[in-house]
Amino acid sequence: MSLYFNADTMRIERSSVHEPKRNRNVFLDVKPIADDANANVNVPPRQAARRNATVFNNRVGFPPLTPKEAFVDAVPADQTCMVFESSKPIYLVLRAIGVLPYTRLPSGGTAFVLASPSMTYCVLFFLLLTVYIAFILLNRIEIVRTLEGRFEESVIAYLFIVNILPILIIPLMWYESRKVVSVVNGWVDFETVYRKTSGRALELRLRTKAQVIAILLPILCSLSVAITHVTMVDFKLLQVIPYCVLDTITYMMGGYWYMACETLSITAKILAEDFQRALRHVGPAAKVSEYRSLWLRLSKLARDTGFSTCYTFTFICLYLFFIITLSIYGLMSQISDGFGVKDIGLAVTAFCSVGLLFYICDEAHYASFNVRTNFQKKLLMVELSWMNTDAQTEINMFLRATEMNPSSINLGGFFDVNRTLFKSLLATMVTYLVVLLQFQISIPDEPSAMLMHSNSSHS
Repeated sequence: MSLYFNADTMRIERSSVHEPKRNRNVFLDVKPIADDANANVNVPPRQAARRNATVFNNRVGFPPLTPKEAFVDAVPADQTCMVFESSKPIYLVLRAIGVLPYTRLPSGGTAFVLASPSMTYCVLFFLLLTVYIAFILLNRIEIVRTLEGRFEESVIAYLFIVNILPILIIPLMWYESRKVVSVVNGWVDFETVYRKTSGRALELRLRTKAQVIAILLPILCSLSVAITHVTMVDFKLLQVIPYCVLDTITYMMGGYWYMACETLSITAKILAEDFQRALRHVGPAAKVSEYRSLWLRLSKLARDTGFSTCYTFTFICLYLFFIITLSIYGLMSQISDGFGVKDIGLAVTAFCSVGLLFYICDEAHYASFNVRTNFQKKLLMVELSWMNTDAQTEINMFLRATEMNPSSINLGGFFDVNRTLFKSLLATMVTYLVVLLQFQISIPDEPSAMLMHSNSSHS
């Protein structure tokens, strides 16, 4: 209720508060609803699309859409998700290798359902892979038990047992699939609000990158595994196949992480450019409020991206750290004997693992920078002299919101994923390498040990 002065009766009277304008403020815990939810009832889809195109094309400050773009952009946001469609090839590969058992609903949303065909397929795939790997693991353990030789050769033999650990990614992702699906649905809500605010669909143009990643990564993983086994151990096709699958799982999760961070980066850039463009034309105070709500949603999506896969990527980072340490140690321990054929597999393994770890850290760092720091620069560049007091207050509130809402990608509170993490892991790896090399030096070679024993016996 509010009070107002009636000039006719010369009295102060009560009146109900008028409903705020639509899209003026958007709450993060509320699912957005289309403005004309009942306008397209009993209307053919193409005619409804044209009607929606007219609604979305009336924003000031943006160039008019072509008829084809208007029809595509007019599809209701609750029936399509550009973020999901852009990364769909990677999601399909992850589901094919049993990692991400999501289900697409008829309404266009995404869900994680235990009693679903996709979950059944993933469970069967995991059981078959587990039986296959158990047979190989027993064989590898027997090889390690009967191994006789130098210390570094034993470490290299253990490397093939460590390479089996990525099978744990599958149950970890099952546990976190519900959170991943929640992030995908959060993007649907974000796109709905963005469409209403800017009058156009979110254009990411990442589909080609996702297709290239989905095709090339499995091929490159299989090639690297084949090179490693040919140069380091006896090549047996039946033993190489599961290693190809496990490497594909690890690096496809890296591809998923790359697409998630790239989506955040591009969306933040688009949002910043649209914000600056909109302020040049219409209602700055109202626009700042709308874009602040959009940014808060984007910041929440950045945090949820790390939280949704916190256990999986914590395991992947530790696994890559372990693999890099063992591979580089194997290379350094045999420098005295010269670079041989066996070292090619170690070099390929170390190079690929370092590259994946770097991209995981670098992409998260770049996404956090674009969502927060780069957006703050755009806000600071806004000209305030021509704005009224309300608009300036909204800008200050926007800046305060960017300061109070962290946008860093954090793995469930364990650590922030950024370039500092990559530097810390490399520094720790150097420490372990020094310890291993010192331990190797302290162990005498077998020929020299036998010679010393014979000399002592003769004396």
